[in-house]
Amino acid sequence: MADNELYGRQAELEHLTAFLAGLPERGGARLVRGEPGAGKSALLAAAAGLARTDGMRVLRASGSEFEADVSYSALNQLLLPVHADLERLAPGPREALAVALGFGAGPPPDALLVCNAALLLVTAVAAEAPVLLLVDDVQWIDRASAVALGFIARRLEGSRAGLLASARTGAVSFVDPRGLVDLVVGPLDADAAGKLVDATVPQLPPRLRQRLLDLAQGNPLALTELPSTLLSAGPTEVVPLSERLQGMFASRIAGLPEPTRRLLLLATFEGTGDVRTLRAVLDGRGQDDGGGLADLAAAERAQLVHVDDATARLVFRHPLIRSAVVAMSTHEERRNAHVALAGVLPDDAERRAWHLAAAAAGPDEAVAELLERAAHRVMLRGDAFAAVEALIRAAELSPTDTARARRLAEAAYIGAEASGTVDDAQMLLIDARRAAPDSAGSLHAANAAVFLMLNGDGDVRTAHRLLVGAIETGEHGYRADDPALIEAMHTLLLLSWYGGTQEHWKPFYRALGRLRPEPPELLALASKTFPDPVRTAAAALPHVDAVLDGLPDEADPSRIVRIGTASVYVDRLSDSREPSWRLVRQGRDGGTARRHVGALMHLCLGDYLTGRWDEAEQLAVEGQQVCTDTGFSFFTWYFLYNRAIVAAGRGRFDEAHALADDMTHWALPRGVSAAALFAHHPRALAAAGRGDWEAAFLHAAAMSPPGVLASHVPHCTWVMFDLVEAAVRTGRAAEARAHVAAMRAAGVAAMSSRMALLQAGAELLVDDEVDGEADNEAGDGEPGAAASRLEALLAGPAADRWLFEASRIRLALAERLRRTRSPARARRHLLAARDGFTAMRADPWLERTHAELRATKYRLADVPSGGPATLTPQELQIARLAAGGLTNKQIADQLYLSHRTVGAHLYRIFPKLGVASRAGLRDALSSDPAGR
Repeated sequence: MADNELYGRQAELEHLTAFLAGLPERGGARLVRGEPGAGKSALLAAAAGLARTDGMRVLRASGSEFEADVSYSALNQLLLPVHADLERLAPGPREALAVALGFGAGPPPDALLVCNAALLLVTAVAAEAPVLLLVDDVQWIDRASAVALGFIARRLEGSRAGLLASARTGAVSFVDPRGLVDLVVGPLDADAAGKLVDATVPQLPPRLRQRLLDLAQGNPLALTELPSTLLSAGPTEVVPLSERLQGMFASRIAGLPEPTRRLLLLATFEGTGDVRTLRAVLDGRGQDDGGGLADLAAAERAQLVHVDDATARLVFRHPLIRSAVVAMSTHEERRNAHVALAGVLPDDAERRAWHLAAAAAGPDEAVAELLERAAHRVMLRGDAFAAVEALIRAAELSPTDTARARRLAEAAYIGAEASGTVDDAQMLLIDARRAAPDSAGSLHAANAAVFLMLNGDGDVRTAHRLLVGAIETGEHGYRADDPALIEAMHTLLLLSWYGGTQEHWKPFYRALGRLRPEPPELLALASKTFPDPVRTAAAALPHVDAVLDGLPDEADPSRIVRIGTASVYVDRLSDSREPSWRLVRQGRDGGTARRHVGALMHLCLGDYLTGRWDEAEQLAVEGQQVCTDTGFSFFTWYFLYNRAIVAAGRGRFDEAHALADDMTHWALPRGVSAAALFAHHPRALAAAGRGDWEAAFLHAAAMSPPGVLASHVPHCTWVMFDLVEAAVRTGRAAEARAHVAAMRAAGVAAMSSRMALLQAGAELLVDDEVDGEADNEAGDGEPGAAASRLEALLAGPAADRWLFEASRIRLALAERLRRTRSPARARRHLLAARDGFTAMRADPWLERTHAELRATKYRLADVPSGGPATLTPQELQIARLAAGGLTNKQIADQLYLSHRTVGAHLYRIFPKLGVASRAGLRDALSSDPAGR
């Protein structure tokens, strides 16, 4: 395609030209991102033309939202033209790839072997001539192909092959983006948009021309497709551009003859664009006589589709056309299309089964059996998760509870085998499969499969669907004494939290309400304190105390971890610290890895809140390693989060952002909304640390908008103060007040002493009553009501317990007091904040604290000559007293500190001096040659 046909895309074409020019020597991968209609496919077509001109071989595939369940379908499209080149590969990779792509039969290949074989095939073909892989609409390709393409993309550097893919902006894709360099395609500028309009509709009246430019917003598809609508219609309602375009296509489709519309619906559901399949449907005999395809002419003339004569493939001009075709069809038309397609696919059992499943109007054992068989064939290609999907759908279509339970149990078994790393869970799955149709066996199988499925692929949506189906079809009668059911309910609680939407939570609450005679104590407690604590935790606090009272003697690892889970958002993790450490020690000695991981999660969270940041980082690294070593990869994101928030707090901003990005890239394609939300916390904290209050506000608000404590987003309570502070500092007074009002209305202060501290700190930031009198060095100024309430809280144990939050709030209070001429009061809080930040090495906040101290005319003492330069003056004083044999309490009394603050300082002093206990302090302090 010539450059002048792509108006306003000179920069993009230059980028692609340079990419293609370097491809024979350097290889590489690019991802073209843009809104629907931005011209991504046109750029890929232009790149294909340039590549062919330069003597490259071009292999193409495109994703289809109606074929995303067919395993390896996109990879099959891409590599089908080089099928004969499989012979170049060694027997092992050749057989693995042939089985995966459906070209041959054999044992299930390992996914890594399939990925390597695909890469070897591409590089082997590229040995003769450079190869360009083009994949359009990667957001719709099947999971197995996406994994393979991501693998290939990360390894093309230095080869003679390149990958060029396209994706809609904001669309979720299973392709790992880390191997792809983004090329963002934005709207056309005004000049380019005008030239495109003038070239396509030169006679457009000036008034309509301007209206078109205004409506299209620089979108090339809109600029070329909307003119006919504007010429034939009056004023149109202002709707999103994608809806306007789909509506425009719908109006064109509505004007087509009915046979043409039916044919377009068939082509949409067929997915691959194979004209031979469409002919077979139309003539009703499976013969390739081409008679019925004459009905396609009207759609071709309307430029909705075209047929590539070289490949005999029908191609829709834009994916929105397919969406419009389906949206305009009736239920019966869709059903008939699926039935017709199934009828001409006797040799493609997987597609045939899915078409019949889509056509099923209710339970259908025959179709369920076909899907079950298809699942078994998919397993022979090594795609366990596609098999799980097929079995789940087969379970939905099963007419009896027995058949449903059996198929769900088998889906669970296959899901567990996909991970295959936890022996106990594997044995549970095998027992459950043998026990089917017993409901307890099915529930145990599904429960174990969920965790192994998550750790194999992380797909929360499939896992949630599987477990809900197993619970709702079980023969347990919702008896609260059924252990398999209660185990499944605890798992469903977590899955619903990972999914993070109201739709995920509805089945949990529905099942919880059916438990008879009532839910067990711990499940009932967790259901109030974990999903939506802002609205339900306060009433459950007495029950929290009752459960925690028995925790010191609790021996059941599952209960210890679940009690910790129920404690997170009411800030009672410190009560489970010692039991959690027991589980960690057991895990290090070979105990249950899953409980080891769970205990590490809770210790990391507790350490962050209480200022044990060194320990938090150490345990987070340990947690990641345990996840890697034991196959619990799903839970890695927890430890990325803990590392990220400590890195942000300590001023390692690039590291914090990188860890947060890793969380987001992993979470979004798998439906783990909780992880994606958590990733905003370290970003908000890092932004606040570097003084970028606008970014801090946006990230905090992404977790829960100002003025709202979002339903079923419990972690929004952890950024309430951040949001209010950022709002105040960016001039968003109304938003700050609204958020404080939401905190008051929800009564968050009643949930814990930390919540009370956060609420009081937020109230201070929006308080207008701070009216300090002129102050002398004695500090006689009177703070306002909010400051007084806050100082009362800071005088209590909360200030020592929640070290980071208290130190930040002291800093904010001191800034307010100093500005209202109360420097002495400000100085007291600043010195306490300095000690807290120093103990945690929260350097960005420590620097702000030092600046405020200087503003109060406090002289920051240099490190005394008689002490190690690595220790602060207060640390040196504490170290000498501890070396002299004083206890933490005695040191605290002497220095007017709390014993917790002394402990925090010692926790930092030991690694600085290279000692592990008090016993080494004296030698460390006296080892300097100058006799320190």
